[in-house]
This record gives sequence, structure tokens and C-alpha cells, in this order.
Amino acid sequence: MRIVILGFGAVGQGVAHVISLKKDYLQRKYDLNPQIVAVTDSSGAAINPEGLDEELLLNTKTEKGKISSYPDYGVPGVDSLKVLDEVEYDCLVEVTPTDIDDGEPARSHIIKAMENGKDVVTSNKGPLALSFKDLDACAKRNNVEFKFEASVGGAMPIINFAHETLAGCSIESIYGILNGTTNYILSRMANEGSSYEQTLKEAQEMGIAETNPYQDVEGIDAACKIVILANSVLNLPVTLKDVEVEGISRITSESIALAKKEGMLIKLIGEASPDALEVSPRLVRQGSPFAVGGTLNVATLKTDLADDVTVVGKGAGSVETASAILSDMVNIWKKRK
Repeated sequence: MRIVILGFGAVGQGVAHVISLKKDYLQRKYDLNPQIVAVTDSSGAAINPEGLDEELLLNTKTEKGKISSYPDYGVPGVDSLKVLDEVEYDCLVEVTPTDIDDGEPARSHIIKAMENGKDVVTSNKGPLALSFKDLDACAKRNNVEFKFEASVGGAMPIINFAHETLAGCSIESIYGILNGTTNYILSRMANEGSSYEQTLKEAQEMGIAETNPYQDVEGIDAACKIVILANSVLNLPVTLKDVEVEGISRITSESIALAKKEGMLIKLIGEASPDALEVSPRLVRQGSPFAVGGTLNVATLKTDLADDVTVVGKGAGSVETASAILSDMVNIWKKRK
């Protein structure tokens, strides 16, 4: 399988790392030999039809800061869409930064690949939250696979779990903690009695929260994931503008202490059902499946046959998110074989 990776930040680097790590395993178990034939970042690209060395890609990015410095095969300034036109490949891994205003450039990358008959795997929430139905229709029209497990919950399996493991069930609703940053902040506030401002600052210093944490703390990131789940699992044709969103920036240490006295915790919860599309801080009982700490994500799928089924997993992290992308690639390979 020849792979193009567009975007070489934390997730793109994670993909290169897990491919390097699991190459022998993939060959042995699935007869799959993934070859990265092109990688792009803001500096340009590295392109080699015979395959790029994963460890050299990672070292080049770490030491030089730009993938176009890859020895012998670096191409400064080349446009990503041009790469998709000129490189022979089988699967696009689209992991450029998320844009929730127009979904670009990821949306154009995904459509270009699909129209060229290529399968696509992405972790990019922007185009999915804004244009899910258009992208899904484009994939069907061009008879290509479109996978996006990594766009919701990092390593927590939920989309493929819903479609495959729960294939015989009707799923009525999904309810859960879908943002690791906010869960970390609220967990620390509950455990230590610290203020929101102080805990956010610590999370930023540790790299858990972004320098600009707006999308996480105001619930936008979780809302994007609720839209993806609503479309892909519940078949509800909704977009980001349909979600009622409230974040955690107004939660005080006093309100958390009061909840604890009553045996409750405050968590940022996303809900998707035919009757509700919402992200907001809610009370959950201590000791319940939703009382997870740190950056863990958790989601409950309410079904007709299996009742409530709950999944838990790491909601962020380079390798963790890349593990979901690798799973999607393996599933595509198995289907194509």
C-alpha cells in the first residue's frame, strides 16, 4: 500500500512512527507492506516513488524543522494538491491542522484524492463537522473507502465499533466525554481544589492544552466530534451549527466542591440523539463509567439489543491517534484484498 501523508505535525509523525514500529507485524499478519511515498508540511514535500524511510522522515522533521530538507528527495515549496496529482499512491492520510471555519485545506485534499479514485483516512475534524454528507457522497460516487476513526476519541474505538461490533443493533443515542483536555482540567480541579485559570495554565505548560485552548475549553472540539458521530453512526444529516455548545470556562472550584459533597463530578458531556445535539458541563455520579480522570475519553452507545455499551480510551496523543489511523488502513487493505 503506497501512502501519501499530508501534514507532518504530531499525528503525521505518529503515523510514520507506528508504520516503522509495526512493519514486520503488518507484513506477517496481513501481508501488508505500507510504503510512504510522499509527505508534505508547510515547507514543501519529500517524495520518493520507491518509499521514504520513516525514521529519516522523523529525524529530518526534528532536526531541520521542515520535511522539504529530507536528503535527496526534499522538494521545497510544492503544493499539496500538486503532490496528489503527480504521485502514484493508493491511500491518502490527511492529517493537516483542523480548520472549523471552512474545513480547508483538508476538504479539498480529501475530495481531490477521492475523485482520483484513492482511499482516504483522516483524523481531521473540520471537513467532517462541516461537510460530512458531501464527503460521504463523494466517496460512494467514486467507489473509494473513507475512514475517520481517529477523528473522534483518539485511540478510543467508537465509529468502527458501532458499525462492526454492534452491526446487528440499532443505536439510539451516544453520550460521552469526548475531549481529553477539558477532562484533564476538570479532573485536576476536582482532585486538588484548584481554580480553572490555574489548572488551565498548568495544562498548557504540560502540553495537554494548546497555547490557544479556545476550541477545547469552549466545547467546539467536542461539538465537532458529536457531529461526526451523529452523521456516521446515527445517520443524522447535521453540521456544527446544529449543536448547542457550552464550554467549561465558567466552572468554578466552588461549584466542583459542591458537586463532590453530593457524590457528583462535573464533566463536559457531548450528546447525540434524534432529540438532542448538545455539548455542556453536566453532573455525573462518582464511581460511574463517566468518572474517568486525566485525558481519558468515554462514550456510551444506547442500543436496542445490547442495552448500554460503554467504551473508554485515550482521547489524545500522537501514537494513540496514529493507532486508529493504522487500524483504518488495515481495514481498507483487508477489504481491497
